[in-house]
Amino acid sequence: MNAHVATHPPRSTFNTGEMAMSRKIAGFLIIVGAFMIFEWVNLGFNLADGHPTSFYVVHGILIAVNIILAVVLGTIGWRALKGRKGGAG
Repeated sequence: MNAHVATHPPRSTFNTGEMAMSRKIAGFLIIVGAFMIFEWVNLGFNLADGHPTSFYVVHGILIAVNIILAVVLGTIGWRALKGRKGGAG
């Protein structure tokens, strides 16, 4: 009597090696990061007076989080550009 053994497709694995990024994408990330910093700092300076404190707390948190995201994106783009020096691209 043959036992039927269920076969499962192999699980995909995550490659932990370096990933290649094009110069265009790296430059785009740097530009997006710079724009986000400019945009959110500008918003912070242009908040109108007369709102309740919670309004400023929420917008302060939004500004801080978006500036952190902008720095992360810019850093990823910068490292990708620096990593491609001397390589094809």
